[in-house]
Amino acid sequence: MEIKILVEIPKGSCNKYEKDEETGEMILDRALHSSVYYPFEYGSVQETRGEDGDPLDAVLFATFPTFPGCVVKASVIGYLEMEDEGGIDHKLLAVPVKKVDPRWAHIQDVSNLTDHQRAEVKEFFEIMKRLEPGKWVKLKEFKSREEAEQLVEDAKQREHNAS
Repeated sequence: MEIKILVEIPKGSCNKYEKDEETGEMILDRALHSSVYYPFEYGSVQETRGEDGDPLDAVLFATFPTFPGCVVKASVIGYLEMEDEGGIDHKLLAVPVKKVDPRWAHIQDVSNLTDHQRAEVKEFFEIMKRLEPGKWVKLKEFKSREEAEQLVEDAKQREHNAS
């Protein structure tokens, strides 16, 4: 399944940017309180609504950082079940389509990632909020591409019903 990811946070950033849904502006939400950086591109899937009411969150594995506001065509490979202080907050996992970056073309499913890549994703989300008062994260399991595609379809339907 091909999707479009709006990059809000480029790989290597310590700043958390978010798109303001009302104005369309990219807003600096906060600097990460921990001594970590985003090891991947991070953003949202356009025209979706996650269970938390926001566009579906997306992790985009990329070779090089882009910039806040960049839209990248990507292929869904799975998702990470996650919950935080705001409720269910799953993280969709994707790679750029072959035309955008052929270095990731061999990754078809979350199971194709190395053990280290999967561990790095979990490690980042486990510690990124640790020093922020009142915030917490509970991680569960990685889910397959097929399950992720259903997650996207459900999120598209929620967005359609809300419009």
